[in-house]
Order: sequence, then C-alpha cells, then structure tokens
Amino acid sequence: MSEYPQVKHTVQLIKELVSIPSPSGNTRKVIDFCEEYLSGLNLEMKRNRKGGLLITVPGKNTDQHRMLTAHVDTLGAMVKEIKSNGRLKLAMIGGFRWNSVEGEYCEIETDSGKTYTGTILMKQTSVHVYKDAGEAKRNEQNIEVRIDEITNSEEETRKLGINVGDFVSFDPRVQVTASGFIKSRHLDDKASTAILLQLIKHIHTEKIELPYTTHFLISNNEEIGYGGNANISPETVEYLAVDMGALGEGQASDEYTVSICAKDSSGPYHYGLRKHLVQLAKDHNIEYKVDIYPYYGSDASAAINAGHDIVHGLVGPGIESSHAFERTHESSLINTEKLLLAYVQSPIVNI
Repeated sequence: MSEYPQVKHTVQLIKELVSIPSPSGNTRKVIDFCEEYLSGLNLEMKRNRKGGLLITVPGKNTDQHRMLTAHVDTLGAMVKEIKSNGRLKLAMIGGFRWNSVEGEYCEIETDSGKTYTGTILMKQTSVHVYKDAGEAKRNEQNIEVRIDEITNSEEETRKLGINVGDFVSFDPRVQVTASGFIKSRHLDDKASTAILLQLIKHIHTEKIELPYTTHFLISNNEEIGYGGNANISPETVEYLAVDMGALGEGQASDEYTVSICAKDSSGPYHYGLRKHLVQLAKDHNIEYKVDIYPYYGSDASAAINAGHDIVHGLVGPGIESSHAFERTHESSLINTEKLLLAYVQSPIVNI
C-alpha cells in the first residue's frame, strides 16, 4: 500500500497547474492537462459543454451518489481597449482589486493563439514624472498593460494581432520554500484541484472500493459564479466543494489546517454534513478549523442557488491573501487530503 498523502507530489502538481494560464473563459489547456494526468487510469471521463471535466468512480451503492468539485479557472483579465499609445486597458475577470495586480507580469493571448508578454502598470508610474504616482486611484482608467513589443500606437498594436477580447493572464510567480510554504497566484483553486487529482489516482492505484458512486468535477467557471451547478446526477445526495479557506483578521482558519466552512455569503452550509466532516477530522486526528467566510461563494453554493436538491458542504486548505499574492503550507494540503480520503469512504449523512 503506497504512502498517502504524498505531499511532495501534490506540491509539484500545484506548480504545474498554476503555470498553465487559465483565466475563466479560457481553460482548455489546463483541462487538457488534468485529463492527460488521469488518462492512464482507465477511468470514465467526459467533458461537459461548459468545458469542465467530469470523472466518475463507481461505488458499491449506485442509487446514492456523491460529487466533489474543485475549479481550475482563475482570476484574469481581457483587453478592453487598445489605447492611442499602443498600450492596453483591461476588464477584470473575477473578483480582485487592481492594486493586487499592479506591477505584475502578464501574458496576452491573441485569438490566433500567439502570446505576448507585458507588465500591468499605473499610467502614472514614474515618480520622476508624476507627482501623484503614489496617490492616483488604482482603477480601470489608470491601469494599463505595457506590451513587450515595439509599439507606440493603436495601429502598431493591432498589427501584432492583439484585439479587444483577448485574454490576459497573470504570472503566478510560484515558489516553494524550505519551510514548507507554497507561494503563488491561483492557489485558489489549483491547490485543491491538485489534491483531488491525487485523491482520484490514489483511489484507483490502491483499488479502494468506495461505498457510493462518486463523481469528481474539475470545474472551469467558478470565479464567475456558475462552474459547478450542472452535471449533477439525480442520484447525487452530497455535493462537496473543495476550495480555499479564506484567511484574514477575525478568521479562524490558518495555513496549516483544513478549513471546514459553516457559512459564507450564500448562507449556512448543510449542518449535518458539516458535523460529519468535523467528526471525521476528530476520528482521524486531522487538524481542522471551522470558519465563516463573509465575502465568498463556491461551486456548492452555485449548485444550491441553481435549485439542486443536494446536501452541500465546503472544505479546503487555508490560503493566505486570497485573490492576491496567495500562500499556504504543505501541512494544510496534508490535512485536506486526509479529510477527503476519510470522507469518500464514509457513510452519507443521515438527512
């Protein structure tokens, strides 16, 4: 029986995932990667029309199903306007703040597939020129992309093949420290995607028979609100989103434990499932925190809002500085992996 979790494999997989640009709306490459990662396991896999990847593992009970989901789409931007000086104005994809991407390297992908690099800057960046460089508002009007090509006009930029609607992705800047921290953009939610992919592989490799047929959805539209609210079979009783635990002042979660969500902006998660997850953590000596996220929604809450009759829950590793310069610790990944392995082998909650 192989050791599990194998956190170094998970961390390596996170590094690979975050290095694939995948802003919401342009996720084919990362979904291809996930499908290829599982391709040798002879699992039932299919793409939904939204472009997500659905993996099904048969269980003893085929009348009651479970679904677990993590998402690979990330924050990003689109070209909104090509300015007269050849630089680009942006429109946000997802809920971040402009100050969190100021100074970031980025990649522009044209509709022909060609890519260009650039830097996201304030137009009043130089303190030698602009008196208000530090005070100017960080907004759509003042933020622009300086393209790493010789271009000084709208016409020259258009000749590069860059047009309104082209996707812009942010450099992840992934690093792993000797102390066990993983620093990168897009740990939301590629850390959890790596955890699910590793869990699926472990179940298959170790020939673990699950008590219920279990579906794993790698969703690709969560950051814009509707990633995991479809492809839920009528037999599905429990739906567990695996996403980040949001950290900050007043939060219970941290970077070292698995976070179990009691409530987010959509309202409380299913109380019975939450208590079941807490009991599993206690029974298996898994370090956990129960938390409330005030400005948050998940694929599970999207599924509830879409009208599905399911028991819904949310767990995940604790992620510091979400939607900005994110960080977690390998111990949080380990605790999340342990809880999910215990969960998929446990009874469905008594409704």
